[in-house]
Amino acid sequence: MLPAVLPVLRGAALALRPMEDGDAAALFAIYGDALVMRYTDEEPFPDLATVGVMLASVRRLLASGESLEWAIVRTDGGDVIGTCGLHSFDAPARSAQVGCLLRRSAWGHGHMYEALRLLATCASGELGLHRLLADVDPHNERALRMSERLGYRRDDGGLLGIWLDREQRQ
Repeated sequence: MLPAVLPVLRGAALALRPMEDGDAAALFAIYGDALVMRYTDEEPFPDLATVGVMLASVRRLLASGESLEWAIVRTDGGDVIGTCGLHSFDAPARSAQVGCLLRRSAWGHGHMYEALRLLATCASGELGLHRLLADVDPHNERALRMSERLGYRRDDGGLLGIWLDREQRQ
């Protein structure tokens, strides 16, 4: 069963926390950036008002148990530097898909690697998931390298996947 309220996940340099209305400008800096959105199936947000629509959707999907979306923040303070979450839950397979975006100024510092490790720990522990999947564009070389470092491998369906418990790998 998915939580009705997102837990705050804390790491060494980052924390994952629920998104807030006060994050709108920082979220627009991410979702409005064409380079950040380049490998997604969405167009960059045209204006700040679109962030409000997104936040309403994030809350609705959390309430319905369809998606869990966190803001990524540095533990030393500051604005949101990214987002990550879980969606497309498959209860019988105990799996979900991962989605994530990182502000361009935060690229190359290991932040998404840490965020996705925190997410995997929550997924295997609190959520009881066995597998995470990621739909990474084959041209997104940085994301592919990071996914490989995290242990993701390409499956038959073209998605990258990682088993979260040793028993399921056999």
